Amino acid sequence: MIEHTCQDCEHRLEDLLFTRRQFLSRLGMGFGALSLTGLVGMGLLDPPDAAADNFSPFAPKPPQFTPKAKRVIFLHQSGGPAQMDLFDYKPKLAEYRGQDLPGSIRMGQRITGMTSGQATLPVAPSIFKFEQYGKSGAWLSELLPHTAKVVDDIAIVKTMNTDAINHDPAITFIQSGSQQPGRPSMGAWVSYGLGSENQNLPAFVVMVSQASGLNIDQPLFSRLWGPGFLPSKYQGVKFRAGSDPVLYLSDPPGIDKGTRRRMLDGLAKLNGMHEQVYGDPEIETRIQQYEMAFRMQTSVPELVDLSKEPQQVFDMYGPDSRKPGTYAWQCLLARRLAERNVRFVQIYKRGWDQHNDLPRDLSLQCKSVDQPSAALVQDLKQRGLLDDTLVIWGGEFGRTVYCQGKLMDANYGRDHHPRCFTMWMAGGGVKGGQVIGETDDYCYNVVSDPVPIHDLQATILHCLGVDHKRLTYKFQGRHFRLTDVAGEVTKKLLV
Repeated sequence: MIEHTCQDCEHRLEDLLFTRRQFLSRLGMGFGALSLTGLVGMGLLDPPDAAADNFSPFAPKPPQFTPKAKRVIFLHQSGGPAQMDLFDYKPKLAEYRGQDLPGSIRMGQRITGMTSGQATLPVAPSIFKFEQYGKSGAWLSELLPHTAKVVDDIAIVKTMNTDAINHDPAITFIQSGSQQPGRPSMGAWVSYGLGSENQNLPAFVVMVSQASGLNIDQPLFSRLWGPGFLPSKYQGVKFRAGSDPVLYLSDPPGIDKGTRRRMLDGLAKLNGMHEQVYGDPEIETRIQQYEMAFRMQTSVPELVDLSKEPQQVFDMYGPDSRKPGTYAWQCLLARRLAERNVRFVQIYKRGWDQHNDLPRDLSLQCKSVDQPSAALVQDLKQRGLLDDTLVIWGGEFGRTVYCQGKLMDANYGRDHHPRCFTMWMAGGGVKGGQVIGETDDYCYNVVSDPVPIHDLQATILHCLGVDHKRLTYKFQGRHFRLTDVAGEVTKKLLV
């Protein structure tokens, strides 16, 4: 039945090839093919091995130099964690409590509309206790007891800074290198530049967990893990909780594997004919994605089946690690994805946008995040995977030292703050047990060793063996890159 349909379509397509439009289209593609052949002949493009029967556009690509990391796990804390309540200890703030933020500190820097109308900007010291841990003597809040146990394995960067002050442009910036939508996400860039080492799972996997606090948090848009102007085969694949982690992956009732295989073979023939006519790379992407989905019908159920994980692993990640969709479950799944050489894993944890009731919601948020994040580092290290897996933890910006709304003895809120915030990194070429950068006594401005967003992105690519200036894609006449026209590798971070 399918064979007959394919042949029938082929005859119809042949009839169309003699129209004027088809003639001009094929003529133009002929010139394009000649140009492509010339580029390959000059060594500017590496042609696929025609003799390899198993060639795939998702096949791994060589890095530009010897990498320290083979894969990335990015634990994005969506909303902006309060750095002075978690990592950046500022004991002098107690002396300034309730005082208006000095103009000499703010220096006319813009603030959001949510606090710009306040009569004063009262300084709000953290109510949480801090202690020093590890060989580096890093100060950590009492809210992070598990992170404290792995502090010698992580590098804490206290001087991250960004150009954006509101959520959507800030998260778009840290994920794509631009505040404006439309650019490829970091995972898509990595997938495009390095391909995949696992042909049965996507190169770029995304998971989202909900807030643990009581306040409703900011939305997340799928374009944050999208391909932008790159071919769509490089976009992230979102994994959900439950028995059907990937939408439309399961066969409908009454369809067995043999039938599905025959249907895909028929579709491949139809799409292949169409691709020969139009030369559209998205058609090839469609063919490959059908094939990937077919392979994932076996690989994904095995991936999310945690029944063989020993009890001590669940104890390490915490009680929520048995509950699909939780941050703890996703961190455990990230380790399993790393074992299977998935190139880029992105976890979004919502719930850090604490404009009010910060002490309550920050405590709830840390309770759900601290143990699984630390367990992931510990688990990877025990399995010999941390050395070549780069783990990143942090949000799109930080929080203000001044209170949003009324400052009370045990309650306060904080607005968005792009001037300085804290992230940590571990493994994959990063030197653990160190603290980079200093901020002023108000935790408002960077004093030394600033790390802008493009520097972070350049450093991540460097760990993967990629020069951020050479990973480019030509679109609309311009060669774009993740770091746009900026970015320097932060060498202090590296081993």
